[in-house]
Amino acid sequence: MNHRTIFFVSDRTAITAETLGQSLITQFEDINFLSIRLPFIDSVEKAQQAAQRIEQAYVVDQQNPIVFGTLIQDDLREIVSKSTCLYIDFVQTFIGPLEKEFGSPSSHSIGKSHGIRNYQDYTTRIESVNFAIGYDDGINLNGYQKADVILVGVSRSGKTPTCLYLALQFGIRAANYPLTEEDLAHSRLPVELLPYRNKLIGLTIDPEQLAVIRHERRPNSPYASLARCQEEVKMAEKILIREKIPYLNSTNSSIEEMATRIMEQAHLDRRIQRT
Repeated sequence: MNHRTIFFVSDRTAITAETLGQSLITQFEDINFLSIRLPFIDSVEKAQQAAQRIEQAYVVDQQNPIVFGTLIQDDLREIVSKSTCLYIDFVQTFIGPLEKEFGSPSSHSIGKSHGIRNYQDYTTRIESVNFAIGYDDGINLNGYQKADVILVGVSRSGKTPTCLYLALQFGIRAANYPLTEEDLAHSRLPVELLPYRNKLIGLTIDPEQLAVIRHERRPNSPYASLARCQEEVKMAEKILIREKIPYLNSTNSSIEEMATRIMEQAHLDRRIQRT
């Protein structure tokens, strides 16, 4: 398999460069990528160090590293882009046309997209994360009335990471409740959830994938057996269908995709700016 080194370079966290870059390189399935993130390149010295790392990658690979950059300052961008690489500039690609359209120059200020520019956004994100943690796995049922959405499903179907992503990225107060053996045996929704039916969204998963995930947590246990996973998923879906609770299958979906689909399914609006 072909090998290429990819750099994500930014004057801040490099999250934007990595997100956009990863979305592009996933289209090339026959290439094995080594991804390197270089955040906080906000001085000439750091830019020179980044350029040296890129040059080293070229020497090792004997082919151009790919650099996805979101460097705002012209001098820093010039240092990095002049290294032996293919430099893909996400800032200049879009800033130029926008300046022309708005008839106004951009500020070229570092950190505009990730600074705590909106204190309300910051506090909303923190409160949402605390809510997701405090109402994880059904550990606390008092306060479900404050939840924007409550995810329901069998253990290890993806509820917790999805709740945390909803909190971090959207500022959504997401709780989750695991359907236990007792719930499944009675083939009904827990009575604690009945007052919040309009907030419920189910998560399901293919039994084979569930068995693999559970095996990583409790190897060779009854909990991870395929037979048990098949039975639990079957019973959980039966409950969700009978109770007319909408549900999504997490088997082949990323957390990002699941969270976005949940936002649409629950008709929720983002409460914070994108991180």
